[in-house]
Amino acid sequence: MNRTQKACIKALCGAALLGAVAYFADPAALWARLRAADGRWLLAGLAAAIASNVVSAWRWRALAQWLGAPMRWPDALRWYFQAIGLNALLPGAVVGGDVYRAVVLQRSGQGKAAASLSVLLDRFSGLWMLCAIGAIGAALSATALAPVLHISPLALQVLMVLGVIVWIALPWLLLWWLGQRQAASLPGWLQPLLQAAARPDFNRQMLVQAGSSALVQLLSAAALALGGLALGIHLDLAAWAFAMAPIFLMAALPVSVGGWGTREAASAAALAPFGVPAALAVGVGLIYGVYALVQGALGAIAFGLPSRREREADAAS
Repeated sequence: MNRTQKACIKALCGAALLGAVAYFADPAALWARLRAADGRWLLAGLAAAIASNVVSAWRWRALAQWLGAPMRWPDALRWYFQAIGLNALLPGAVVGGDVYRAVVLQRSGQGKAAASLSVLLDRFSGLWMLCAIGAIGAALSATALAPVLHISPLALQVLMVLGVIVWIALPWLLLWWLGQRQAASLPGWLQPLLQAAARPDFNRQMLVQAGSSALVQLLSAAALALGGLALGIHLDLAAWAFAMAPIFLMAALPVSVGGWGTREAASAAALAPFGVPAALAVGVGLIYGVYALVQGALGAIAFGLPSRREREADAAS
């Protein structure tokens, strides 16, 4: 089976799942809710989603520079939104855009190991903080979630708090473990990370990553919540902080195109414990998907904008 056939299968699977979710959510009710959405909240949600990815681009640039692969801020922003465009249009969730970022950074003159690591660690940084904030949201929403999980609210809170403590400490523990091993026994692509971890500014950089990743996820939660407000859903931020974790994780699975289908199914499941009807929950997932499409369009436009280096090269020729 070639890549085109696999892409078609993923697109069909995503479309089938989205159709099934919309069917069980009542298509007529879903369409009525979407038509009545408040445009002001929709625009505010889109602004929050764009701001989230602007901060993401800044985070990636800071990490790449720390690993020894510097890039200009305009290039980082352009490449990041180009990657969003690929993620929205190609099967494989975030994989296509991440590969693109690594390739263009390497082509700009940076080392392959540092370029690849910057993208890999940037992605893990986002997922790391997403899970941490999702667990905090679950702890704060224990009274709504505990009956669904058939445990007491106190037990859920204790499990989530302990899990967050261990999860937040995990990067330091992993790097400490790597530091105890002989450098020669580790793969060559890990060397830039080990060298950077040995620098005196290591803890400061980790705090920068944690802080910027937290801001990214809070802005993403705000975008999700504002999309919900556009449909008349009123939940506290803790509920959205929990819900965004399964919604975004499912959207990142490489089983559809742009997360369509998996995102909406996760939205319906994650918001159900808070009493959100299926039609509204699926609508929230669709709105967030449209936010991604709009940003993907910005990325597609960015493909036609040459960098300053490219313009200077064209002028010199």
